[in-house]
Amino acid sequence: MTAGMLPEEKAQLRSQVIDMFKHGFGSYMKYAFPADELMPLSCKGRYRGSEPSRGDIDDALGNFSLTLVDSLDTLAVLGMFDEFECAVRQVVQHVSFDRDVVVSVFETNIRMIGGLLGGHISAKYINSRHPVRLSWYRDELLVLAHDLAIRLLPAFNTSSGLPLPRVNLRHGIDLTLSKSERERFTCTACAGTLILEWATLSRLTGNYLFEQYADRAMSYLWDRRHRQSNLMGTILNVHSGDWIVRDSGIGAGIDSYYEYLFKAYVLLGEKNNDYLTRFQQHYSSIMSYVQQGVAMINVHMHQPYRSTKNHMDALLAFWPGLQVMTGDLKPAIELHEMLYQVVKKHKFLPEAFTTDYRIHWNSHPLRPEFVESTYFLYKATGDPHYLEVGRTIMNNLEKHARVPCGYAALSDISTGRHEDRMDSFVLAETFKYLYLLFDSSPNPFIDIDQFLFTTEAHLLPLNLLLFNINDTLREEFDKKTLLSARIYDQRNLSLTERLSDKRAKNNQCPAFDAKFQSHQYKEQLRRNIRGDQDMTETVTTSSIAIEKQTKDVTNYRLTAAEFSAGDPQHVAQLSQMGIQIQTVADGRIQLVHNAANAASHEDAEDGLLFVQEMVNLMKTTGLGQASLESNHHMPLSVIPLVTPPLGKLVSLTVGCAQFGKQLHGKLGIFAQLHVAQPFSGCSQLFFPHHHYSRIAIVRRGDCMFIEKARQLERVQAAGGIVIDHNTSIKASNGGVFSMTGDGNNNVHIPLVLMFKDEAFQLLHLLSKQPNLIVYIGDQKLLKESFYEHMEILESLLEPFNQTSNKWIYGQIEWLAKKQFCSRVPEKLKQLELTIHQESDHVEIGMLTHQPIIQIEHVIDASGNKSAEELSHELFSSINLTAAHFSGQLNNIDEYRSAFNKMIRTVLSTANESFKSNVTGKLEQRIEIPVEIITTIKEEEQAENQQQTSTTTTNDTREYTERRPQISDEN
Repeated sequence: MTAGMLPEEKAQLRSQVIDMFKHGFGSYMKYAFPADELMPLSCKGRYRGSEPSRGDIDDALGNFSLTLVDSLDTLAVLGMFDEFECAVRQVVQHVSFDRDVVVSVFETNIRMIGGLLGGHISAKYINSRHPVRLSWYRDELLVLAHDLAIRLLPAFNTSSGLPLPRVNLRHGIDLTLSKSERERFTCTACAGTLILEWATLSRLTGNYLFEQYADRAMSYLWDRRHRQSNLMGTILNVHSGDWIVRDSGIGAGIDSYYEYLFKAYVLLGEKNNDYLTRFQQHYSSIMSYVQQGVAMINVHMHQPYRSTKNHMDALLAFWPGLQVMTGDLKPAIELHEMLYQVVKKHKFLPEAFTTDYRIHWNSHPLRPEFVESTYFLYKATGDPHYLEVGRTIMNNLEKHARVPCGYAALSDISTGRHEDRMDSFVLAETFKYLYLLFDSSPNPFIDIDQFLFTTEAHLLPLNLLLFNINDTLREEFDKKTLLSARIYDQRNLSLTERLSDKRAKNNQCPAFDAKFQSHQYKEQLRRNIRGDQDMTETVTTSSIAIEKQTKDVTNYRLTAAEFSAGDPQHVAQLSQMGIQIQTVADGRIQLVHNAANAASHEDAEDGLLFVQEMVNLMKTTGLGQASLESNHHMPLSVIPLVTPPLGKLVSLTVGCAQFGKQLHGKLGIFAQLHVAQPFSGCSQLFFPHHHYSRIAIVRRGDCMFIEKARQLERVQAAGGIVIDHNTSIKASNGGVFSMTGDGNNNVHIPLVLMFKDEAFQLLHLLSKQPNLIVYIGDQKLLKESFYEHMEILESLLEPFNQTSNKWIYGQIEWLAKKQFCSRVPEKLKQLELTIHQESDHVEIGMLTHQPIIQIEHVIDASGNKSAEELSHELFSSINLTAAHFSGQLNNIDEYRSAFNKMIRTVLSTANESFKSNVTGKLEQRIEIPVEIITTIKEEEQAENQQQTSTTTTNDTREYTERRPQISDEN
C-alpha cells in the first residue's frame, strides 16, 4: 500500500516537470527552430532531406516547424502564456505549407493539424479569460489548419474513400506513384485517426467536407471488420479494401482507430453516427480474443483463437487510459501494473517485449502512452500509487535521457545508448501528461475538464456540438482565408451498414462500484500482477470473468460448427483430442475418435464432446453423413480441351471452395481461359468483353479466396482458378485441402485451387492456345456435361460461324414448323471423339451417350406426320443399334428421355451476320505473369538439356517441353 503524497511533494514534482519541459523546448528553440525536430546529441535542427533518410519516420517531417506547432497547447497547459504567445507569432510568421514535400497524412494530421487546432483553441481560451493577452490574434492558426487540410484532401481520391498514406503538399497525388506497392497500403490507424481533428475543423470553419471525408473513412473501415469476430486487421489496400496484414490487436497500426471511435462519440455524440456501438462491439471482441491472461497478444482477425505474435509493442500502453474513459477500471489497473513491472525491470518500456518481461525490441523514443494511462488512472482513482509511478518515469527520464541539448531517445535501453533524436511528441505529450499528473492546483491555467485529448494530446473543446455547420459560419471563415474549400466538390458518401442485432457485452462503467473507492482493493489487483511470471498465465479478477464467457487460447476447444478440415490448426486440435481425419478411397473424409490417443484425459473428454456436437450438427442441419464427409474436401478436375487434340485429355486435380457454386455430383462448366489482370484478383479486374463468360486464372495471396471470387463475379466470370504459390505442396500428395470463406457466402460461381505443378501445365497450354477451353467439374461427369453444354462449346470453338440453321446432337428436339439441320462443326466432332475415348474407362453411373450423328436431310413439317412418327423416323435413319449402346438395348427409352432433357439447341430466325470488326472486339492478349514464365523457362531448359541425349515423339511430352509463346491474337 502506497502512502499518500504530500501536497508539497506534488508541487515540487510539478515544478520539476516544468523545468524539464523548458530544457527540452528551450533547446529546440535555441538549436533547431525553424527545423522540424531537434537533434539533441548534435545540438542542431533536423530538416527534411538535410540528414540521411530514416525511412518512414521522416514522413512526419515537412519543413514546417513540426516541434513548435506540436508544443503549442503544452505551453498553454503549463501556464507559460508569454512563451505561448511568442510561439503563436513564430508559427504565423514562419510556417508555410506551399512546399514540394511528400508527407504522411496520418502524422501530419495528428501533429500539425491537431497542433494548430489545439493552439487556436488555447489562444481563444486564454484571450477570453485574459483579454490583454493575444488581443491581436485573428484565427491565424485556424486558417493554417484549414490550408493544410485542403492540401491533404487529394489523398482521399480513392474508390474506397480511405486516404492514401502520403501526399505532396504542393502537387497533391501522383496517380502513378499511388498505385505502387509503397503507396497503396495503409494501416487501420492511419485511415481511422482523422475524425476528431477534421470534425473540429468542419465545426469551426463551416466546411462540412472535412468531417464527411473522415466519417466516410471510419464507416468503410467498420465495414471491413470480420463479421464473426468483429476484429480489424492492421494493414489494408486503400483502393480495394482488401486486408494485407490480418493481425488484430491494440498496438501499432491499429491503436488510435479504437481510440477515435470512442472519442468521436464523446466529442460528436450519436446524432448521425454509430461510433459508440461500433466501439462496444470491437471492445467486446478485444477483451474476448486479444486479452490472454493480463497480456494483450495479437491474433488473426479471421481465426481469433490463433495468436500471431509472442510479444507486445509499447503503443498498446495507451489502452488502460482508454479503458478508464469507458469506465472499465479492473482490466485497466491490471494491464497498467503489468506494464509498470516491465518499466521497473528495464527503466523504460521497450518498443516491444515478450510475455515474460524480456526485451524484444530494445529501443525507446521517450513515448508518452504509459504516462498517459498513468495520468488517467490517477485522475479516476486518486490512488497515490500512480503518483509514485509518475515519479519513477520522471526520474528515469532525467537520469538516462537528459543531455545538454534536450532529451535524447534511447537506441538500447539495456546499455543506455542514446539516439540523436527527440520526437515532437516528447514535448506535446510526455511532459504534458507528467505535468497534469502532479498538478492539483484549484485554479489551473487551463481547465482541462472542458477539453478532450486527441491521440497527440491536443485539446479539443467538449462543447463542439454547439458549433453548427452552416453557410453563415463558412462565409465568415472564407473571408479570413486565402484558399476557399468551395473549389472542392462533395464526393458521394458511402452508406454506413446497419449494425446487426448482436450487442456487445456490457462491461463498461463499473467505475461507480463502491469497492473502487478503496485503495486496498486496487492494491490487491496490482499485487496479482507483480512478479516475473508469464503474463499469459496470470489469472486476474477480470480474466476469470472473461473465461466464463470465452476460453483462453491455450485451453479453447474447437467446436463442430467452427471446424474446417482444410485448416491445419483445426486438424492439430482434433489430433490432441484423439480424433484422426481419414481420407477414404473416393476422397471423402471420416472422423475417428480414440480416447487412448488423446493428449490428456481432459482432451479425450473434449474429443467426445466434439464428436457428439458433430453428430447433433448433422441432425439439426439436415446434412447428415454427406455433410460430415464434406464434399468440400473432395477434389475436382480441370481438363483443358485442346483443339485439335494432342492425345489423351489431361486431367489436373484441383481443390474446391467451401463457398460459391458446388460442382460435386453435378454437371461441370466449360469456358475459355483468361489470365486476370491484375493477377492477384483482389481489386477491380480488367476483363475482356465476350458473349460467354470466361474462367479466370488468379494467383493466391493479398486477399481472401472469397474476395477473389467476388471480384470475378463482378465482371461476370464463369468461374476462377487460383494458382497456389507454395512449391512444397502438390496435388499428388493426397492432402485434404479446401478454400474457406469469411462467413458471408454471397458468391455464386465456382472457385478452385490449383497447385503449382498443375498450373505450369495449364499455363503452358494457354500460351500455345490463347483461346483454350477448359472444363471444371467432376471428371466422371465430363461426358454428361459435354452434351449439356454443346451450344456454348460450339460458340466457343467457332465464334464466327454464321448460321441460322439447326444442328442436332445425338437426337432431335422437335420444334414447330419448318426446321433446318446443318452439319456438326468439325472441331466439335473431334472434341467429342476425344472425350469418349478418354471417358470410356470411367463408370458414369448413368446411360452411355450416343456419339454425335450428322443429320443431313431436311425435316419438312409441312406434312401431317405426328411428332411420334417423326421421332421414330429419325431414330430409324440414325440406325440405333446395340453397338451404339454397348449392349444396353433396353436403355433406349431411358436414353431418349434423358437425352431430350440434356439437348440444348439454338433457334435463330434472324439472318444477321457478324460485323467485320467483331474479330477486333474478340481479340485479347494473354499475359502470363513474368515470374511464372521464368519458372517455366527454367524447367524447360533443364528438360531440353536432357532431350539432347533422349528423343521422344510422345505428344504428351512434347507439349510440356515447348517454350511457351505469348500470342496477341485470339
